[in-house]
Formats: sequence, structure tokens, C-alpha cells
Amino acid sequence: MFALGAAIIPFGAEAAPRSLREEAYEIIKQRIITGLFRPGEALSEAAVSSALSLGRTPVRQAFDRLMHDGLVEVLPRKGIMVCPITRDEVRDMVAVRLLNEGFCARLAAERADASVIDTLNDAVARGRIAAQASDADALMALDRRFHGAISTAARNLVLSDILRNLHDRSQRVWFLSLREHEHHHRVVEEHAAIVDAIAGRDGDAAEAAMRAHILSFAENLARQL
Repeated sequence: MFALGAAIIPFGAEAAPRSLREEAYEIIKQRIITGLFRPGEALSEAAVSSALSLGRTPVRQAFDRLMHDGLVEVLPRKGIMVCPITRDEVRDMVAVRLLNEGFCARLAAERADASVIDTLNDAVARGRIAAQASDADALMALDRRFHGAISTAARNLVLSDILRNLHDRSQRVWFLSLREHEHHHRVVEEHAAIVDAIAGRDGDAAEAAMRAHILSFAENLARQL
């Protein structure tokens, strides 16, 4: 199980030394993603600095970056607020994911090499273990790794940049969706269907499986908003 106060680190990767600014950013971001800092909650720079045992300068720099990420906003005379999750935001996010990730899966079916397919199969295998343990933290890390691998496999740098930004904005919505334990196994099997299509070099099936996965995510999230 991942610690809620720490940044999610991909499996197989080691954490590199981080600056205080980077540490503040990753911890605050993770607390927003996991709901420890709730949507609509007001945050005090001083209080967050004290809670994290970090200076106010790295925390202020972290908030500046999080504002750029669309995770917090600065309100005149009110301070910093965690951005709410709205139905409109989710609708727009799903629309963009359907268009871009469906195309990405199609490209991956054409261009993925054996090492990428191995990475995807490993993510599915680890996902089944995490789903059995109801480990939402691990599942979210694996989900990010899974979609990142498909993005890399598409070999389109512009598309990869678009999806990286989209996935950054989507993380806390992913975590919200994964709070429903019954959804855990569905996510993993949807991933498995995508991998099967990519490994089979079937672009139509890969795009259809990815779209079905995103729509399933949207339907599950709609029940919780």
C-alpha cells in the first residue's frame, strides 16, 4: 500500500533526490488527488507549511505550480482553495480522452514493440493483485503507468504531450472513481482487453477497447458525483 502523504512512484523506479520545492509540490498534489485536501477546501500557506514541516517559500512555489495544473485557485481576500470537481469538468475531460486516447491506442496497435507490450502485460498482472487487495493507491499508479506506456508506444510527441497534461489533470478524478471497490476488477479487465488488441495489431479493436474503458470510467464516476 502506498502512503497517502507521499508521491506515487512507478513500479520498478527509484526515487531521485528532490528539492524542497519539488517535495512540497508532490506531497500537496498527492493530498489533493487522494482527497485529504478536499475539493473546495481553503488552504493556508502557513498551516500547510507547518503540517509538512517545510518552509513557506517551497510551499508557496508549490501552490504556484498547482495553480498552473488547475488543482488550486487563488481567491482575492480568501486565499488558496482546492478546485472543486464539477460535472462540466468531467464531461469535458471524458470528451477529450475519448478523442485522443482512442487515437493513441490505434497508433499503439500499429507501432508498439515487444518491450511495451511486456510492460502493459506486467501492469495488468500487477493490477489483478492490487484489485484483489482493494489497493486503490497501487491501482492508480498502475493506471498512470499503463496509459503512459500506450502514449509512448504511439510514438507521437505532440500527442504524448497532450496526454501527459490530460493525465495530470485527471489523477484526482481517477482516484475518486477507484474508491468504488467493485470497479477495481473491471478496470483491470478493461486494460487486459486493450492490451490484447494492441498485441494483436488490431487498431479498430484497440480504439474500441480504449473508448469502452473511458466510458466505463465516466459511468462509474457519474454515480459518485
